[in-house]
Amino acid sequence: MPKLATPLTDIQVKNSKPKEKTWTLADGNGLYLEINPAGKKSWRMAYRRPVTKKNNRLSFGDYPLIGLAEARAKCLAAAKLLKEGIDPAAERDEKKQLAAESAAHTFEKIAREWHNTRLSAWSAATAKDTINRLEKDIFPEIGKLPISEITHKQMIAALRKIEERGAGEVAHRLKATCARVFSYANQHGIENRNPAADLKDVLKPVKAGHFAAISPDELPAFLESINKNDARLYAPTRIALRLMLLIFVRSSELRTTPWSEINLETGEWVIPWQRMKRGKLTINPDQTDHHVCLSRQGLELLKELHGYTGGSTYLFPNQRDHSKPMSGDAIRMALNRMGYEGKMTTHGFRALAMTTLKEKLGYRHETVDRQLAHAQKDKIASAYDRAQFLDERKKMMQHWADYLDGVKASSNVIHATFKQA
Repeated sequence: MPKLATPLTDIQVKNSKPKEKTWTLADGNGLYLEINPAGKKSWRMAYRRPVTKKNNRLSFGDYPLIGLAEARAKCLAAAKLLKEGIDPAAERDEKKQLAAESAAHTFEKIAREWHNTRLSAWSAATAKDTINRLEKDIFPEIGKLPISEITHKQMIAALRKIEERGAGEVAHRLKATCARVFSYANQHGIENRNPAADLKDVLKPVKAGHFAAISPDELPAFLESINKNDARLYAPTRIALRLMLLIFVRSSELRTTPWSEINLETGEWVIPWQRMKRGKLTINPDQTDHHVCLSRQGLELLKELHGYTGGSTYLFPNQRDHSKPMSGDAIRMALNRMGYEGKMTTHGFRALAMTTLKEKLGYRHETVDRQLAHAQKDKIASAYDRAQFLDERKKMMQHWADYLDGVKASSNVIHATFKQA
């Protein structure tokens, strides 16, 4: 029979001294203390592997960081695995590998992988906006954490930080985005609790609302503010504001318009479908060019603008780099400088025109809707309607420009009642 080891005591372990060669003190059940000539004491366990039956050993750490009692507990856990036919060394290595993989699968890494898979289904603007929001608000908070270890508390803290600065809608959107990232990880075998999916009542509800826009009755004061220019805006910026009023295209479509799209001789301005909002859709883009339908006043403004920026590619070049268009915030900032922050937005020009043309000038919804280039539910009728309403839209846009001139001249404007066939 093999000789049974007498269990060690704490005093024996503490008082063991180094010798010329490495030596050991046995504790039993394969556990022993190894002391090398430099005085380093390490806990080991000798055992026979279940499958190969080859001798092997485990390391449990160094003394005194690992005491006798803890070393015995580790030895007992390994012995239980052996009893079940599991190699404790192989079990340890597998856990290390899983831990390494978990550490490598950070939220930011997985989020960027998910974002890359969505590029073919998104417009360039959507892709850029999504990654920018993650980089600004989420990655600094949980980006470096293993996705499998992120808790509800950590997710809530990141989202509430966004909410507390007044960006409630952004917080809700990022919650949905994060939930999709967690779900993507789970679908690829990277298990996590998807803490964003359960947060239904954590964030404050965001009330649905419209973009801020002045009312038709506030037009006189607004036009006077542009004319007086107390905000000391550059001439092209003031023209941009007046054009937004006259033609109410989307601000992104206006500021990125190249001079090549406009014929100042004939007064024709056609925006190619590729630059329109619905033309940029990845799936089933609307391939209808948009006729701006310039009024006489609109054409005069463009000719005035040409004197300032006609040598540039764009109607409204960036002040720092003329090869690029005006910044997306330029018109909004101009409105703020005029004192209309929270009262008027770039999208508000479109809302103002829609309201006034229908309620003040008597135009039917369909005509205004086509001028706004809104999507039509009936795709077959859409192309016909665009062509059918072109003459009506031209009359409407001239009527609108004349109306604005009347508002500018007097606050007591007589509202025309333009009836259409």
